[in-house]
Amino acid sequence: MQKIIGAIAIALLVCACSSIDCPIQNTVYTTYKIYNKVEKVDTLRDTLTVYSKRVEGTDSVFINKDIKVTNFSLPISYMADADTLVFEFKNANSIILKDTVTVSKTNTPHFESVDCSPSYFHNLTGVKYTKNKIDSIVIKNTTVSYDASKEQFHIYLKSDN
Repeated sequence: MQKIIGAIAIALLVCACSSIDCPIQNTVYTTYKIYNKVEKVDTLRDTLTVYSKRVEGTDSVFINKDIKVTNFSLPISYMADADTLVFEFKNANSIILKDTVTVSKTNTPHFESVDCSPSYFHNLTGVKYTKNKIDSIVIKNTTVSYDASKEQFHIYLKSDN
């Protein structure tokens, strides 16, 4: 009986050691927080849709008609040197303003284990944007990793008046 219990214990130990703890989702996100001109967190009053134009001509919608939020997160590409996003703002009068935001970055492969798919962490190197509705965007944290609690961007919007 003791031999059977010993064999079971060894089998459980071997199974436990071969377990691989790979992340389920290896996409990292950038976080944008909305601020007003006096550096206080603001709430989005317009409806926001954010999408990316892909090389093959199709769009990828990341946010569809968000409103009354103070922040939002967007995925970042794995290996491109820059991501170009379109921010589409629609106000209560159905007037649409679009801004193009280009985020430049460097990409670093991140390995949890040789048995897991690699993920990519990033270092933000710059941001360019048009100024139709966006007043300015400031990089506050250049590191993009699994830590979703960090804000990478402060975004300042123009007032409607």
